[in-house]
Amino acid sequence: TSYEAQVEYYTRYIKEKEEWEYVETYADEGISGTSTKKRAPFNKMIETALNGKIDLIITKSISRFARNTLDTISKIRELKAHHVEVFFEKENIWIFDPKSELILTIMASIAQEESRSISQNVTWGKRVAFQNGKVSMAYSTFLGYRKGANGEIEIDEEQALLVREIYRLFLFEGLTPHSIAERFNRAGIPTVTKGSKWYKNGVLSILTNEKYKGDALLQKTYVENYLDHKLVKNNGVLPKYYVENYLDHKLVKNNGVLTKYYVENSHPAIIDRGEWDMVQAEIKRRSEIGAIYSANDIFSAKLICEDCGGFYGRKVWHSNDAYRRIVYQCNHKFDSKNQHKCQTPHLTEDEIVQKFMEAYNKVMSEREQIIDDLTEVAELLGNQEVLDNKISKAKEELEVVETMVQMLIDKRTKTNELSEEEFLKQYEALEERNNKLTSRINALITEKTIQRGKKEKILASVELMKKEPETILRWSNEAWMAMVESAIIHKDKTISFKFYCGRTIKV
Repeated sequence: TSYEAQVEYYTRYIKEKEEWEYVETYADEGISGTSTKKRAPFNKMIETALNGKIDLIITKSISRFARNTLDTISKIRELKAHHVEVFFEKENIWIFDPKSELILTIMASIAQEESRSISQNVTWGKRVAFQNGKVSMAYSTFLGYRKGANGEIEIDEEQALLVREIYRLFLFEGLTPHSIAERFNRAGIPTVTKGSKWYKNGVLSILTNEKYKGDALLQKTYVENYLDHKLVKNNGVLPKYYVENYLDHKLVKNNGVLTKYYVENSHPAIIDRGEWDMVQAEIKRRSEIGAIYSANDIFSAKLICEDCGGFYGRKVWHSNDAYRRIVYQCNHKFDSKNQHKCQTPHLTEDEIVQKFMEAYNKVMSEREQIIDDLTEVAELLGNQEVLDNKISKAKEELEVVETMVQMLIDKRTKTNELSEEEFLKQYEALEERNNKLTSRINALITEKTIQRGKKEKILASVELMKKEPETILRWSNEAWMAMVESAIIHKDKTISFKFYCGRTIKV
C-alpha cells in the first residue's frame, strides 16, 4: 500500500511481461488528484503517450488516475484518439472496451465525490479547531516562531531579533517598508525562507501581522473549490476566528458581528501590544498623508502650518553656492492657489531640534503624574459594564419585538383575525421599533469599540513614556517618533508640540 511498494510492484509487473516493453513508472507522491495542473509526472506521462512513445498505461485504480470526473473523461478520450490503451486494474476496465466510458464516468464521479467528502471532513476539522482557539503556523515561512518540543508555538529568539528590528526601524527611525527591505538587502540578511532578497510587501506583512503581538486571526483565507485548491481571501464569506488567550482559548464575539470571533494572547508575543498598536497607527498616518512622507525627512510629516493647516517641508536655499542652507517652511507659502499667503516663518533644523528637546524635557518632568492620570483614564475606559448592560437590555427588547412580529404574522395567516390594513399598520410600527433598536445597538457597539481603542492608545502611550529617558541633551529620532503626534508652527516662531500622551507644550 505504500508509495514505494506500488512503484516497485508495477515496475516489476511490466518488466516480467515478455511481450511488453517497459517505458517508465509515472507517480505523484503526496499530490492531490483533484486537479491535473500541478501533477508533473502525470502530465509528462500524457505528453509522452500523445507523442507515440507509450501504447499502454496501467493504473491501479480510477481514483489514482484522477479524482476529477471532467479531467478523467477528457484525458481518456484524448488518449483513445491517439490509440493509447489504459487499463484500470482495480475496476478491471480497458478503455478500448465500448462499454468502458459509461462505467468510467460513474466510477470517476464516485472518486470525485470521495474527494469532496474528504475535503469537507478536513475543512470541518479545521473550523472546529478554529472555534476551539487552536492556532497553527507555517513555521518554515513565518519569521520569529518555531514549533516547541511539546507542539506549542514558541519564540525563535534569533529570528525575533530581526522582527523587533523591523518594528524599531519603522516606528522609531521613521523608515518605510521599502527602505527597510533595501537596508536588509544591502546588509545581506537572508529572509526566513533563506531567499536572497527582501521586498516592501514582505516587510509590511510583518508590520501588520497580529501574530507578533500574540494574537491570531484564523481563517483569513479559505479554499473556494476543492478541485483546484485555490486560496481565496476571506472577506466575510466565512467566520474569522481571533484567538484571545492561549491558556484558556476563550472565544469572544467581535462586538456582535457574527462573522468574526476575536481572541487575544493566543501565543507568546514578540512585540509589545502597545508598540504594535502604535505601528498600526503610524501606518495609517503615513497612508493618509501619502507621498508627502519621506523616510529621509521625518520632520516634514509632523510639522504643521498654523495658517493653512498644511505640512512644512524641507527646502534647500542657495543650493549651488557657499550660502547653501536647509530650512523648513510651509509647502503652500508660495502656492499660487493659496490666496491668503501663509505668514508663518521658516525654521532651521537646529531651531526645531532645540525647541523639541525643551518641550520633551518639560513634558517628561511631569512623567509620573501623566502616567498616573493616563492609567486612571484607561481604567475608566476599560470598565465597559454600563455599555454592556445597555447593549444587553436593547438586545432583550429586540428579541421581544421579533417575537411580537412572529405572533402578528401567525395571527394574520393562521387565524385571519386581522384585516390587511390593520396587519400592515401594526407590522410597520414593529418594524420601526426594530430599526430603532438595531440602530441603538450598533451605536452602542461603535461607542464601545471607540472606547476600547482610546484605552489601548492611552496604554500604548504610557508604555512608550516609561521606556523613554527622562531628559535628552541631544537629538533622538526615537524620542521624536515615539512621543510627538504633531507640531504646529506659529507666526511668532513658537511651536506647539502635541504629544501622544495628550499633553501639548508650546515652546
